[in-house]
Amino acid sequence: MDLTADALLFDLDGTLVDSTPAVVRAWTRWAVEHGVTEAQFRSVHAHGRTAAELVADLLPAERVAGAVRRIEELELADVDGVVPLPGAARLLAELPADRWTIVTSGVRSLATKRIRAAGLLVPERFVTADDVRRGKPDPEPYLAGAALLGVPPERCVVVEDAPAGLTAARAAGAGTLGVVSTHRADELKADLVLPDLSYLVVDGTGPLRLRAR
Repeated sequence: MDLTADALLFDLDGTLVDSTPAVVRAWTRWAVEHGVTEAQFRSVHAHGRTAAELVADLLPAERVAGAVRRIEELELADVDGVVPLPGAARLLAELPADRWTIVTSGVRSLATKRIRAAGLLVPERFVTADDVRRGKPDPEPYLAGAALLGVPPERCVVVEDAPAGLTAARAAGAGTLGVVSTHRADELKADLVLPDLSYLVVDGTGPLRLRAR
């Protein structure tokens, strides 16, 4: 199935960059410090959601603010092994700068550090957890991304690796492209699902045509 769009909205972790080792190290240390078990952590469906939302699901309200600050400290201190996922650098370099941006559940400081650690282009403007009141799976982040580019959401395609992000994209009215990294293909409800971005070809200078290689 081919897709057409005026702009592309990319998730970051698991879509453009592989930050899994750093994420696991930071959250494992955080969980030990805060007495959170592995079973408790698995129960909150973590991937694709903001740290603040996850912490609020795991700890009493009076402990949330300090615990959020702590996980942000741990994640900012560790970007070892953050690398671009296949096809990401090539694709971003080929796209016109005004036709794409990043929409991530991470805070701006962490997202910028991971993008740079992976050697990818840092967009002039992008959407982070600092910019929205409600994170994925709410549509607000992708609606904000479309507005940032001045493109109606229904003329955007969202590129995501997580069910929460794809749910947000569909709710925003955008097209969806899933990449298989953190979830199986059968878990990704998207218009088009690819193994990774090296399989994606984008043609066109007007409407962009997305197709599988």
